Amino acid sequence: MSAEAKPSGLDLLAIERARQHGDALASFAGAAPLGQRIAESLRQTRRLLLIGMGGSHFINRSVEPAYRAHGIDATSITASELLAAPLPDGKRTAILTSQSGASGEVLQYLARDGAGEARFGITLEAGSPLAKQIPCLIGAGGTERAFAATRSLLISLTLHAGIIAALGEDMAPALTYLRHPLQRPVDSALATLAQKKVIIFSGRGSFAGLAEAGALFLMELARLPALALEGGQFRHGPLEILSPAMGIVLLRGPGEDESLNQRLIATCNDAGAATIVFDLSGAPDLAGAVTIDFPALAGFAAAFALLPTLQQLMIELAKLHVARVGEPLRTRKVTGLE
Repeated sequence: MSAEAKPSGLDLLAIERARQHGDALASFAGAAPLGQRIAESLRQTRRLLLIGMGGSHFINRSVEPAYRAHGIDATSITASELLAAPLPDGKRTAILTSQSGASGEVLQYLARDGAGEARFGITLEAGSPLAKQIPCLIGAGGTERAFAATRSLLISLTLHAGIIAALGEDMAPALTYLRHPLQRPVDSALATLAQKKVIIFSGRGSFAGLAEAGALFLMELARLPALALEGGQFRHGPLEILSPAMGIVLLRGPGEDESLNQRLIATCNDAGAATIVFDLSGAPDLAGAVTIDFPALAGFAAAFALLPTLQQLMIELAKLHVARVGEPLRTRKVTGLE
């Protein structure tokens, strides 16, 4: 790309991914003062609403278990749902996330009075409407310029890690995977998914939100139908949709029931569907699937470890289906393409 050439959508994705870990580390370092304030609010209210739209909502879904593990009654919910069906007023903490700080639904929610609600924000844009109205954790590096979220997802996760650290959790093991990112080979997984017309993502606990983020990422970039189903929900009816046209991406964490996962893969194989496993369980590989192996990890360490490889697989898959990856046809969003 020459100095005069305008970056393509794929160029912008590469630029954001190349800087995401450094910006995430800077974001964590800067989160401590406000992170302590938010943690103190959580100790007082014991109730948390995690509010966002799009990828921000799915990251919120992935961090619910971390807050619950610290005794916080945490629920992630889209701002649009709260606008349509408001919750009763009550004593609680709310964290509103918008990478641009200008999400219409988030700002509409903020404009509504919230008696008893202590409001904080997460954004990448210090000069945004959100940051001007409530105390915000600010991600390093400014607004993401690529269409599909990569850097903003990792930074949002890291800012939540800053809050959880203020609640008393040691984040040193997780930060290792920001300082030394993991990138696993994706060639076998890519070949397995290349001819599939629909992709289903599935995970449990914090992996459920990450699966949802992966499905959104693929829909945005590859324009393929993609579903995300929590591990238990996948087995309660949706198995009927399985066919040879489908690929399954299973995010597997420690402590999961091996027999349930093995039966799921067998069911997928019987239907002609192909399964990819991002395996962070520390257990033996599941038979009948293409496995991308990681260390045994949970929580923030797991998310930080698997995201770069998940991003890479989805981008490579998109390149097989779309001529100009990362250049939206219908979605209006602030990007470096404008």
